[in-house]
Amino acid sequence: MKLLMIEDNESVSEMMKMFFLNEEWDVTFKYDGKEGLDAFLEEPSVWDMITLDLNLPTMDGVTVCREIRKVSSVVPIIMLTARDSESDQIIGLEMGADDYVTKPFSPITLIARIKALYRRSLLSEEGDGRSENSVDEEFDIVTDYFKINHKTREAYYQEELIEGLTPKEFDLLMTLAKKPRQVFSREKLLELVWDYQYFGDERTVDAHIKKLRQKIEKVGPQVIQTVWGVGYKFDDSGVKE
Repeated sequence: MKLLMIEDNESVSEMMKMFFLNEEWDVTFKYDGKEGLDAFLEEPSVWDMITLDLNLPTMDGVTVCREIRKVSSVVPIIMLTARDSESDQIIGLEMGADDYVTKPFSPITLIARIKALYRRSLLSEEGDGRSENSVDEEFDIVTDYFKINHKTREAYYQEELIEGLTPKEFDLLMTLAKKPRQVFSREKLLELVWDYQYFGDERTVDAHIKKLRQKIEKVGPQVIQTVWGVGYKFDDSGVKE
């Protein structure tokens, strides 16, 4: 794995360096937001993972995340924040981060989060075969109004592309659409989409659902429904022409 860690706290970087070496990962450390962004922009396609501190000199983590997402919607990003504030975490997710870890954190926890996110990104690249719902060889999922292609990572509403989906937003949509009208709890979505069976924050799911809904609504009606007290489901059966 080739990882870019943008972190201004050198003691944190030094601590993580030992764990990264143990994993035999190729890691580049940057201690400034602008320097970190420049490192990414030099070769955007080479990075397998980015860990990004929220509070950085020169350019804050939210801005760096937003600029990275203008170039790549697929590189996995984990936001690191010293603030145990829901608003800061949600802002980071809404800017395109796939996950966040709150400081102080256990290095083992961060390593586990990185591995889980990386594993999911590899599965997304490889594809997971055709859904039993598929009736069109070009698409994995075809409903009355939606078509989803896992290999191209594209989703369409009545032939119109849903633009700008991040990896996790696409995975959420595909997971829900594979089983229309089935209700998924937030815990189950964390397990299926983030690969978190024993840890994770349900607010991560809520933030990604919010962004996914906003992007769907640009081309069509809302089909990701909240089932209060339970979770979420995909249902386009009530869509009106």
